[in-house]
Amino acid sequence: MVIDLPPVSVSPAIKASAEIPLAGGASGRFYSFDIGGAGRDGKAPDHVAVRFPGPSVEPGGVPLVRIHSECLTGDVFASLRCDCGPQLQESLALFGAQGGYLLYLRQEGRGIGLVAKLKAYQLQIEQGLDTFEANRALGFRDDHRDYGIAARMLQALQVERVRLLTNNPDKAAGLEEHGIEVDAVLPTRRHENPHNHRYLHAKREQGHRL
Repeated sequence: MVIDLPPVSVSPAIKASAEIPLAGGASGRFYSFDIGGAGRDGKAPDHVAVRFPGPSVEPGGVPLVRIHSECLTGDVFASLRCDCGPQLQESLALFGAQGGYLLYLRQEGRGIGLVAKLKAYQLQIEQGLDTFEANRALGFRDDHRDYGIAARMLQALQVERVRLLTNNPDKAAGLEEHGIEVDAVLPTRRHENPHNHRYLHAKREQGHRL
């Protein structure tokens, strides 16, 4: 049995690392971290970064980075109620061509968790609320995510400058607030369907660049 040990040259905040082959012939090095921060259950979630080889991560390059919040319904089951799954697939295609880092944050439902997200969906269906109104009706803020976590992940990987793939200005602001230089913000495409039209409209009203 061959054991893939984590590289010794990176930050001690990295708990483990392994190269994993992916569909389509690509591969990525997956990293898990010990960077503090607790989820809503009081435990520290296992956030993951994936480094894809390519020109943007070579010496002298500014890596392409996508901060992607976990969405079980969209990422795994291809839910049409959001655009999370298509955004993730779009990002992976770009990483395959350019290289870069995917930061997969375990912050389901803008940080409220899967159970609360499903309750919010039910309010949207029964009462016609949008995604933000439903969260507020459950007693949550519009967004509970912490992008300082993403900054600490990048710092552990010795990444100080990025080109950020996002439509959400809060992500760029969160990185810069915690010491990561954002050279450019690159938008994702608008992945609209009849089921997520109101969801995308609500995000645009909240300042997303759609």
